[in-house]
Amino acid sequence: MLQIAVCDDHADEIANMVQLIDQYNALKDFDCEYTGFPNGIELIAALEKGNRFDVYCLDIIMPGFSGMDAAKEIRGFDKTAQILFFTSSPEYAADSYSVDAVNYVLKPVTKEKMFSAFDKMLERIQTEKDEVSVIVKSNEGIQKITISHLVFAEVSGHTVRYHLYNGRVIECRTPRDSTEPFSVVCENLLKYGCFSRPHYSYLVNMRYVKTIENNKITLKNNSSVPVAKSKAGEIKERYFAYKME
Repeated sequence: MLQIAVCDDHADEIANMVQLIDQYNALKDFDCEYTGFPNGIELIAALEKGNRFDVYCLDIIMPGFSGMDAAKEIRGFDKTAQILFFTSSPEYAADSYSVDAVNYVLKPVTKEKMFSAFDKMLERIQTEKDEVSVIVKSNEGIQKITISHLVFAEVSGHTVRYHLYNGRVIECRTPRDSTEPFSVVCENLLKYGCFSRPHYSYLVNMRYVKTIENNKITLKNNSSVPVAKSKAGEIKERYFAYKME
């Protein structure tokens, strides 16, 4: 059952969205529960008390603490929850990408708009559920990393960094008494077949390789990682085999 938070400073807007969610539920057999919040401050206070939601329906233009402010706070608690903006102004549409919002719907919120937004949201949830991923304990808490989004991983001291294609870097501290923390990371990821270890401190997702030279690999996000001299031939052969597959 999905937990939905609806946040708007107008009670009639909350009532309208809740009614449309009920209609969607009846039509699509969409199992959910929802909670209404009159402002972003009360919503964030609920998160601070330990409440969590799978979906956040937010009005952007609210006095004092906007829906965009609330979305940024939400991302501090949850990196993967679905955020949908329902608002009267189109001027914040570009900003919605910064919090990875799944949709941006202009008011008035009609049945067609709500149903379309929820269809897209459920499709995204299902896609993320179907994609292969790994769970890591990062400095920000437990997080899921989708394999297809991981460009490369590196280790420096007792910190493993996972570099994602959207530019985000997830850092994980490893225990100081662990002698081979990165080897364990590599062992877990190499089994997926799309990874290669060109250097003792790096693991690369070959789907993001742009060019391979004798001493470095350039990736599609314009990052580069070193290639150990002893690994140059092996890496090229492994990449060729991967592309042939």
